Amino acid sequence: MDGGVLAALADLLLPRECAGCGVPGAVLCRRCAALLAVPHLAQPRRFPAGFPPTVAAGAYAGPVRPAVNAFKERGRAELSRPLGAALALAVAGVLAGLSTRLGPVRLVPVPSGAAALRARGRDHVRELTARAVAELRAAGVPAEEARLLRRSGRAADSAGLSAAQRRANLAGTFALRDGARELPDGAVLVVVDDVVTSGATLTEAAAVLAPAAGPAGPPVLAAVVAATPRRPPARAPQHVPPGGRGGPADRLSGPGDAD
Repeated sequence: MDGGVLAALADLLLPRECAGCGVPGAVLCRRCAALLAVPHLAQPRRFPAGFPPTVAAGAYAGPVRPAVNAFKERGRAELSRPLGAALALAVAGVLAGLSTRLGPVRLVPVPSGAAALRARGRDHVRELTARAVAELRAAGVPAEEARLLRRSGRAADSAGLSAAQRRANLAGTFALRDGARELPDGAVLVVVDDVVTSGATLTEAAAVLAPAAGPAGPPVLAAVVAATPRRPPARAPQHVPPGGRGGPADRLSGPGDAD
């Protein structure tokens, strides 16, 4: 039986609680969902050279952290709906910063390693990407998923590594798929992932995608559900200016109260 069907049945039969704060009711309560409706520029503590312009829907702190981990590591696939909506909001935010006319948008999920896929039994980033594409298209943004990256090497465990060491560890682990040569003219590439911490993964992915974007095209952008805060989360996050009345960010709401 399909894993999504099993997750839906479990959601019906088992008592639900918020993955962020644990209160009974929705899979993500309104208060926790609101923390993923604050799009802001991601600011790693030490910017890697080549780090792409990146917008996060919220801070990877407080209730957001357990909510993301519940989806990623504990199989709560029903969270794809609110977290995917948050990712769509982040994509809309980073697109609002483009000075050129918006062309076809291609969301490029960061590919997981084979070991991670086996351990989780699913590709959680692609699940988020599919939901984000649906949200963006409903808002009138010409978005599609584009699996342009593949794993070409094996990175070691990055726990405890510095930002520079993480970048060196990831060097050469991504490569372009053949489909990258068939992008429509003016396509905007947005690398998407669940979380950004040091920025090493997004930097490496953007560097590999740059030839596909072409020298005359828009820069490679990035969007994530949450970013490790540069400052203590009690301080107000830096907001991305709205794209103007009627822009993609204006037409998308936050993740809301999932049910």
